Amino acid sequence: MSNHPAAPAAPHGARHADDEQLLRDAGLRATGVRVAVLRALDRLQHATADDVVRAVRTDIGSASVQAVYDTLHALTGAGLLRRMEPAGHPARYERRVGDNHHHVVCRACGAVADVDCTVGQAPCLTPSATQGFTIDLAEVTFWGLCPDCASRP
Repeated sequence: MSNHPAAPAAPHGARHADDEQLLRDAGLRATGVRVAVLRALDRLQHATADDVVRAVRTDIGSASVQAVYDTLHALTGAGLLRRMEPAGHPARYERRVGDNHHHVVCRACGAVADVDCTVGQAPCLTPSATQGFTIDLAEVTFWGLCPDCASRP
């Protein structure tokens, strides 16, 4: 579940070519699995690795679990994906990178949504003490109940 609009749909071939160029610009080979992972995460915001494996297999027919995990790791390392790990839940991946947004997680069903930074420029939060660190990112996870779970008795 995401509260920001999805990217406008591009013709499949055009988006595929854009993803291939994005990979090359990041210094990565544009393999079928890498392109399929990016395509899957266009459709599945905050997806688990297992969600991505299923989507990639549906898209290209076959891919090993290890290939998808390796691809998620490589794309995250290259800054093309963001990985978040809400406590007690599997890691989630998304393509929305570089804007220091945060997340809200439902305690009941595990749904995740984006929360935009609400004040100033990144990082949104200023710590009371930095212990000498130069801060460039604040990662905040809000916890609660999504509208569906909150409305259940």
